[in-house]
Amino acid sequence: MPDLQLRLSGGATEPEKISVLLEILFLLTVLSLAPAIMLTVTSFTRIIIVFHFLRQALGTQQLPPSQVLASLAIFMTIAIMMPVGTRINDEALQPYLNEEIGFTDALNKAQVPLREFMFKHTREKDLSIFYSITKMDRPESKEDVPTIMLAAGYVISELKTGFTIGFLIYIPFLVLDMVVASILLSMGMMMLPPVMVSLPFKILLFVMIDGWGLLTGSLVNSFLS
Repeated sequence: MPDLQLRLSGGATEPEKISVLLEILFLLTVLSLAPAIMLTVTSFTRIIIVFHFLRQALGTQQLPPSQVLASLAIFMTIAIMMPVGTRINDEALQPYLNEEIGFTDALNKAQVPLREFMFKHTREKDLSIFYSITKMDRPESKEDVPTIMLAAGYVISELKTGFTIGFLIYIPFLVLDMVVASILLSMGMMMLPPVMVSLPFKILLFVMIDGWGLLTGSLVNSFLS
């Protein structure tokens, strides 16, 4: 089997050429980490957690399929992050493509809208956890918070918010399960699983109140408000 080698050549010894090569390498690295970035610094985490809690509360096992829930979460994430993406395009990407600013300036400008979004949805308590772990000095302003530290605190806040919303979703379906179980017990039908009987009623209740519309609308508004 022949050897396959990837090599950058052409006598890139000048600082300008080396800088271009480093920019290309950085962009390739960002593209390879794009899925992880999407999971950590956007609204995707909260949405997918809530969707999985909903599926567990309904008791429908694998319905809707995980692929469908993930696709819906991605489309909702794109809609929610559209203002942030527009600002990044206008303030960083387009000026860089038009050679109005350098690569470093474009990178710094691109972080600003994203950091503002994460700060808006990050609890100070969650952010301070990582400062306690790393023994770093507390920042005097938001500008002093490293982006990596902010992203870590943002993920913790999103996990907490997602679990809180999931708990609230669980309550009405849990009450319905308890009511059905009590009725079956009073009728002496102890061998019939309550979950099997309550499942059609939970689906009917969710459809009648337009559950998908209410849930997706509430999730979007929780980020835009």
